[in-house]
Amino acid sequence: MSDTTPDTAPPASMEEFGTRLTQVSDRLPKRLRQCADFVARNPERIAVSTVAELAEAAGVQPSAFMRFCQIMGFSGFSQMQRLFRDSYAQRWPDYRTRLENLKSAGNGSPSALLAEFVEAGRNSLEKLAHTVEAGALEQAVEVLAQARMIHLVGMKRAFPVASYLSYVFDNMDIPSFLHDRVGNLDHRHAILPGDALVAITFAPYTHETVELATYARDKGCALVALTDALNSPLHRLGATALMVSEVDVGAFRALSATFSLTVALAVAVGTRRNSRAN
Repeated sequence: MSDTTPDTAPPASMEEFGTRLTQVSDRLPKRLRQCADFVARNPERIAVSTVAELAEAAGVQPSAFMRFCQIMGFSGFSQMQRLFRDSYAQRWPDYRTRLENLKSAGNGSPSALLAEFVEAGRNSLEKLAHTVEAGALEQAVEVLAQARMIHLVGMKRAFPVASYLSYVFDNMDIPSFLHDRVGNLDHRHAILPGDALVAITFAPYTHETVELATYARDKGCALVALTDALNSPLHRLGATALMVSEVDVGAFRALSATFSLTVALAVAVGTRRNSRAN
């Protein structure tokens, strides 16, 4: 498919939409790439917004957003929005309005700020059940349950998640290796065929994490990704992607949903490995 000719049929599911978005993103001109990036990071807004609102938020003209819909295989915005409404409209809350109300009522007090983070965390958790595909979660658990060694990498904001996974796996006697780059040491030589790598990165994506994931893939390792957008670079590496999106408070973003997903993943892997050992 060129960047001027849509596929003959539109995506029939969010999984197909994500696959096609990954395929076309790198070939799009600047304005259409802005549309792709915005949709990938804000899928919950597509179902409840007009094309004019989305175009303004993405920083493009409505005509560019309409062209993006056509490149994705839809006849227009309404058809694309219908797919998102079928998937999200009944399940994802309008958290932006609630947060704005909290901000306006709280006058910047610590208790109001806490309320904002609590509300953001609650909404992130509500979204989590619908961003993570059950099939992808099952596949991720199976990959990690079969792995000889589970390698973990997450830098910057994702580092607490990777280190917590390492802690939980260690307590369950599951062989794991945390690639933390302490002392600028690179332990990629420890990655061997038959291992698996859990790569954790969110926009803006950490170069070191993507680079290590690329190396692991080339070594024949299975990849599991915790990431936040349909066009995350980890998708392009063929990773089993678990999607988690956090609601931010101003410029700050907690990890409420991410840690819940992490705990569920770790416990599921431990349970499966234990059942097979017995």
